[in-house]
Amino acid sequence: MKYQPVELSQLRTLSLRERPSKVRKEDFAQKAWAGASFSEFVDSLPHILFGQDLQEVINALAKAQKNNRPIVMAMGAHVIKCGLNPVLVDLMNKQIITCLAMNGAGPIHDVEIALTGGTSEDVQAVLKHGTFGMARETGELIHRALSRHPERGLGHAIGHQLLEESAPFTSLSLLASAVRNDIPATVHVAIGTDIVHMRAETSGRSLGEASFADFRLFTSVIADLSGGVFINAGSSVILPEVFLKALTIVQNLGADLHDFTTVNIDMLLHYRPTVNVVQRPATLAGSRGFMLSGRHELLIPLLAFALLDKLETEQDSRRSA
Repeated sequence: MKYQPVELSQLRTLSLRERPSKVRKEDFAQKAWAGASFSEFVDSLPHILFGQDLQEVINALAKAQKNNRPIVMAMGAHVIKCGLNPVLVDLMNKQIITCLAMNGAGPIHDVEIALTGGTSEDVQAVLKHGTFGMARETGELIHRALSRHPERGLGHAIGHQLLEESAPFTSLSLLASAVRNDIPATVHVAIGTDIVHMRAETSGRSLGEASFADFRLFTSVIADLSGGVFINAGSSVILPEVFLKALTIVQNLGADLHDFTTVNIDMLLHYRPTVNVVQRPATLAGSRGFMLSGRHELLIPLLAFALLDKLETEQDSRRSA
C-alpha cells in the first residue's frame, strides 16, 4: 500500500511546566460567600473570557465617568421593552450616560410608557384585525412634537412635548429625562419601519429633517469620544451603521479619535454590531472593543450596579486616604 500507519514513537514532547497555559490558577473565580458587596462579586469572577471582558468594560466605564468623558448609550427598542427605563434614567440623572441614541421604535415605546405606564402590544393577536400599531395617542403625540419642533431633532422634540403636556409618567421616560438633564438624545429613523409611519398625518419631510438633525448632533458627540465609551445594546443594523458613518465623518474632519472603548450587548451575535461596533473601531489607536452576549434585562442592571458600586468604593477609598 502507498500509505502506512504513522509511527508515533519518535514524537517530541515537552514538559507541561514549560508549556505556556492560557488558563492559570491566578485567574480562577473565587468561591462564593454570603454578604459580598457588588464590587466583591465582580472581583470574584474569573479573569477569563466573559468574566474578564465584563470587568474590563466596568473599568472603562468608571474611568470615563471619572475623567468626564462621554458614555454613549445606543439602543434598540427591546431594551425599553425589557423594563430597563428606571435603570437608564437613573444613570442619566447621575450624569453617567451622557448621550442617548435610539432607532425609530425607541420613542414609540418610551412615549407609551410616559403616557400610560405600559407598552408593547401582542402583534400576533391583533394583526389579523388590522389594528396593529393603531393606538391613537402614540402617533398623535409624536406627530405633534414633529410639527412643533423638528429643528430640535426628533429625540428632544418628543422629550419636550412629553414635558410640556405633563405626561403622567415622564419620570420613567428616557427622552423626557434627557431633556431634563440637558443630554443629547438622538433618534435614527428608517422610513416605513415604525407604526407611526402608518398614519395619515405622517410627514416624511419632518421625519427626515428631524432625524437628519439628530444624526448631525450624534456625530458631534462621537467627535468627542476619545477616552469615552460607546455602547450598542440591541440594535443589530441601524445604530451600528449610524455609528460607523459618524465615526467616518469625524475622522475625515480631523478628530483623530483614540483610547475609547466600544461595547456590544445583545442576546445574539450579529454581523454589523460585531464588525462596525467591536472590530473596526478597535483599529484606532488605543481603542478596544468588547462583545457581551446575554439578556439585556440581566446584563444592563449588572453593569449599572457594578459601576455604581465601584465608583462609590473608589470614592470612599479616596476619602479615607
